[in-house]
Amino acid sequence: MDSTASHLTDQALEETSGQVLGLVTWLTEAVDWLYDHWYLLALAIAVLWSVGEMVVRHYAQRASAERMAIELTPTRHFDPGIEEIFRRGVQLARASTSMPWWAPRRSKSVQIRLRADGSSPLRYRIEGPAGGERLLSITPFGPHVTVARARPIVDKPREHVVRAEFILRGKPISPLREVPLEPDPLQPLVDAVSDLRAELGDLAEIRLDIQRAPKWTLRARRLQLMSAARRQERRETQRAARWVRQDATGIEDSLAWNLQALVTGKDGSAGRRLVMPPVPRRVDPAEALGKLAHDDHLVRVQLLVMCASNIEGRAQARLAQLQAGFDVFGGRSRWAMRGFRLGPWRFGADHWPTRRGFERRWELGQCQPPRANWVRLDELTGLLKPPTVHCRLPLLAGDLPTFEFGNPELLLQGIYQGPDGRRRLVATYTAETLFECGVGKAGGGKTERALAQAIAWAHAGGGLMFVDPHRDSWPRAATFLAHDHLMQKIALIDLNAAGSSPRLSSWNPIAVHHGQAPHDVVEAVTDAFASILGWDDAAAPRALTILTSALAVLVAINQAACQAGRREDQTTLFHVRALISDPGFRAAALSAMADRLDEETRSWWRTVFPTFPPDAFGVVLNPLARLAANPVTRAFLGQPVGVYNSRAAMDNGLIVWVCPAGHGPTDRLLTALIARDLLRAVRSRRDTPEEQRRPFRLYFDELITLTGAAPETIASMFEDFRKFRVTVHGMTQLLGRLPAPVRMSLTQNASTLASTAGSKTAITPITAEWGDKPSADEVAVLDRFEHYMSLTIGGRRIGPVRITGPHLDEEFADYARPGKVAALEHAARVTAGALPLDELTATAAAQQACVGEFLAQRAPSATADARLSQHTDGYQ
Repeated sequence: MDSTASHLTDQALEETSGQVLGLVTWLTEAVDWLYDHWYLLALAIAVLWSVGEMVVRHYAQRASAERMAIELTPTRHFDPGIEEIFRRGVQLARASTSMPWWAPRRSKSVQIRLRADGSSPLRYRIEGPAGGERLLSITPFGPHVTVARARPIVDKPREHVVRAEFILRGKPISPLREVPLEPDPLQPLVDAVSDLRAELGDLAEIRLDIQRAPKWTLRARRLQLMSAARRQERRETQRAARWVRQDATGIEDSLAWNLQALVTGKDGSAGRRLVMPPVPRRVDPAEALGKLAHDDHLVRVQLLVMCASNIEGRAQARLAQLQAGFDVFGGRSRWAMRGFRLGPWRFGADHWPTRRGFERRWELGQCQPPRANWVRLDELTGLLKPPTVHCRLPLLAGDLPTFEFGNPELLLQGIYQGPDGRRRLVATYTAETLFECGVGKAGGGKTERALAQAIAWAHAGGGLMFVDPHRDSWPRAATFLAHDHLMQKIALIDLNAAGSSPRLSSWNPIAVHHGQAPHDVVEAVTDAFASILGWDDAAAPRALTILTSALAVLVAINQAACQAGRREDQTTLFHVRALISDPGFRAAALSAMADRLDEETRSWWRTVFPTFPPDAFGVVLNPLARLAANPVTRAFLGQPVGVYNSRAAMDNGLIVWVCPAGHGPTDRLLTALIARDLLRAVRSRRDTPEEQRRPFRLYFDELITLTGAAPETIASMFEDFRKFRVTVHGMTQLLGRLPAPVRMSLTQNASTLASTAGSKTAITPITAEWGDKPSADEVAVLDRFEHYMSLTIGGRRIGPVRITGPHLDEEFADYARPGKVAALEHAARVTAGALPLDELTATAAAQQACVGEFLAQRAPSATADARLSQHTDGYQ
């Protein structure tokens, strides 16, 4: 039995050995066959890989089609903290996994797109999975960032396109440089695209994909780094051991060692010292892994850049600028373009075989980052938010339009010099440039800029009025306005009476032959006197009552004269003195106007007026006496039918230059009358439908002088004129010297706020409106004609930005007509109805008699009409 069992066991062993030998033989033959037919194995592997890649690409493309996009627009004061930015990064990393379970890894990412194409300095856009919409839309930045769903961007093909992929070079475990938030880390990238020109097809776009890596990939990377660290430690230990042995051998073979052996008589070779080689030290995982030691907030990133242009060389230059911008983030680890250089040629994302993969990832938004691109979220703080308040954004043509001569929709503002040194005339839109204020020292360029704007507006067909107490602006502007198509539209109201035979225009503030409403005329003149003389219901109620009642009678006379076809018999302001002081004239006026004055007014003249003592009228008569004593104002205001008509100038688009004579009390009173008449005329445009109101611009030089005469009137202009399509441009040396109502209305409603150089004290109120950016120190040292200016474009404020004021001799050289200035002066005075001063004085002196004759003729018929009215009333 034992022999039989042993035989069976041997037989089983032989069979097993045979099977093993057969298997080994088969394997050997199979390996030999595969070795001989290796190409079949390679082909099978390639087929399997291709099929797998096709399946993965199909599902990745399907997942990428479900992505959504949002665009983030920061406010001017957007200033996030580190914690807010870090939280945003955590949201983005979490949103990258909001994909279906079947989505391949390459489609699970969130993409930050920084794009500059001429529409804005740098658009900040985020694209990610549709399932992460809430995570992407609700940001920790609060109301300082506007989040809106974005539409797909369709780019026109450009002739020259360059592409680049950036990878992390240097120590893979070292973090990028910690860039402070002030100035903005995006500033180098913004500067790189600041000279972009949309008309040349320039385009630059940066795409940063953020992806949460799988744990096994991170573990494999850590094992690789630990193995590399251990190998490096062993190499260092072996190198140290070699040096120790060499040092020991060198000492024992040295001359000093042998001399010591001879002196001591000892055989140095017998007792060679024992050399202990260094032992490899233990590798510290935290030191070896660096930023990869911990899992939290660790992501993989893919950084792609594309630049394009229709001009050869501009795209390559733009890419070089962006590469320099990314150098700011570099430390022991840095961003570098993927690829290699061979002589003058560079092989990278623009060349085979990587270009096709780059374009696929670019078009589909897929993320396949290099294995070295591991970063922590705190390394990306500069890219996880839109530009902040600390970022200096360039002005593009879309932000600030380029001025075009002859275009009435654009209003010239000055010259802007871009980052590339190009200078262009810039403008704001006329429809939204409502009120402007220019501040700065004398000679700084305020008036020159206003003149350039006014002249350009005139050549575009617009109407304007330029009020200049100094008259310096008229000879400066006349050279550029002396064109045939403008001469018949320009009127010069010059009250300086220069020369041996001065010629003046004329104006009757209480005339009604232009169709003015009588009560509006009375109110305008009364308010003008009250504003300059400080009258109010508490301080001077008697003066207000006397003047109002007197003007009511005189305006009634003028209305009767115009209805009778005798405009030349209208009264003037100087007839107030006669109405108060001359009983005969007063009796004739009240008798003749009995049918035109209401019972309350007639009763006042019969019962109240006689009770006033003679000295009660001095407060009213004194300013009128001053006006009458000045031959210029006497002639200007003493005409029954004045030519000056502010309402007609607005409606007909005329160009009116008003030059008061000086700054004394009489001149301030005249200026107040003109200002109040402007306010009345503009408000009277309510009788015209809004779409039919012709735009009109007012330019006030030396606001301090004008507001000293009529502060409440000027303040009302800055508050009300917008409704009637009349805009105001004011200039002043000191904003602080303006009356409080004017200053507050001006700064509150100013569409454009500009400042030239000046003292810090004078400039501080303006820079305070800008949040002290720029500071008063920066503005105070500006060169002549240089301005800091805030503008309104598309309903949002642009700037403050540094703009050079246009110089007429340079920017308007083609419009200069010095040979026609004399003809323009003559035509402007003719349009203004200017007559010799002596002739106007004579007419003013004779007007008392003309009005008296009209009243004498009017009195009998007026009495009869009154009796007939009373008889008729009795039957009712």
